[in-house]
Amino acid sequence: MNQPPSLHTRRRFLKSTAVAASSLFTVPTIIPASALGKDGAVPPSERIVMGIVGSGGRGTYDLGIFLQQPEVQFAAVCDVRSERREAAKKIVDEKYGTADCATYSDMFELFARDDVDALLIATGDRWHTLASILAAKGGKDVYCEKPCSMTIAESRALADGIRQYGRVYQAGTQRRNIGNFMHAVHLARSGKLGKLRSVHANTLAPPTTHHWLPAETEPAKDVVDWDRWLGPTPWRPYNSAYVAGRWRGYFDFHGGGILEWGAHTIDLCQWANGSDDSAPVSYEPRGNTVVARYANGVELVMRDSGWLGMGTCSVRFEGDDGWVETGDSGDMLIGPAKLRKEQRQFADVGTDPTSHIREFLRCVKSKGTTAANANIAAQSHIAAHAAYIAWQLGRPLKFDPVKEEFLDDEEANRMRSRAYREPWRV
Repeated sequence: MNQPPSLHTRRRFLKSTAVAASSLFTVPTIIPASALGKDGAVPPSERIVMGIVGSGGRGTYDLGIFLQQPEVQFAAVCDVRSERREAAKKIVDEKYGTADCATYSDMFELFARDDVDALLIATGDRWHTLASILAAKGGKDVYCEKPCSMTIAESRALADGIRQYGRVYQAGTQRRNIGNFMHAVHLARSGKLGKLRSVHANTLAPPTTHHWLPAETEPAKDVVDWDRWLGPTPWRPYNSAYVAGRWRGYFDFHGGGILEWGAHTIDLCQWANGSDDSAPVSYEPRGNTVVARYANGVELVMRDSGWLGMGTCSVRFEGDDGWVETGDSGDMLIGPAKLRKEQRQFADVGTDPTSHIREFLRCVKSKGTTAANANIAAQSHIAAHAAYIAWQLGRPLKFDPVKEEFLDDEEANRMRSRAYREPWRV
């Protein structure tokens, strides 16, 4: 599991991307004034040429933010649904006043373009790890929506793959760059709360189902490529609800409620505890709550209730001398009264990824390390997956965060990975 990923993909990723992209694709024409870098525009030599893979609701939202950034030039969109491809193309073309944005149903054709610098990946969760590694293999920097992996094994493969191919990676855990969350972490790490005792992550109810929706007539491949939509997950009959975005809650496509919000909130708790390079060593399910413990004794409490109303994706950090709780509203509460001087007001909210995207673009230019790089994302996701495994088994588990395996529990260790459908593997 700790070896660099070995990938078997469609025709060896278009013969390992050896075909010259310049002979296959036409580079979009950039319109005059901005092409020359006039009127404050960014000249072509300094632009980051991008594409998007997966243009559903969140993908389209992120696309709109990227299009607002002056150094970005979107050149292509890819989606297995023709309706979404055309809708995303329209957004891009209207932005630039051209008809140049290319469309693809096959992500490998986009990966093979040597004129594209970076990709926004916003597919369903089942594709996030594999698509990110394949994009990196194709020489692309990656901004990938969360959750970034479906298993512990995928988390490790993601970190190893991005390192192997030497690309910039930013997980879509934008709260790492949102003011109120950053300030709460500062209070925990600076000692202002005293010795840290517990960190609390707002998660959703854990369960998923193994049921299938009823079979419907499968559309033509150029309308919806169902086989490619499924990707590495087990085959099941087509149902329009899945491709319309209602795939969450089905085990094959989704990592459960702990991962859904925990990709954000467990990540913040890891940061607050200084555990970006590790994970808790024990996990105990208590109803829909899982209580984990780090090697330094700090508790990580993953729970879906009992919050103070600071908004979705709340976190709470408690120390010997005080506590802080904050969430997506941007509001925060701090106690006791002597710590109220640490209170701050923040205009940004947790769902706005603008500052996070800005950091990604800076790192693409500088080849720097992002706040939510693949190593950090892997570790927080490993903690979420381990918690979900403990919840599914209904018993406490001990975990070795170095070997990334459970102690003396063969059943739990088998659950660290899932089988991939042929020909996909990582």
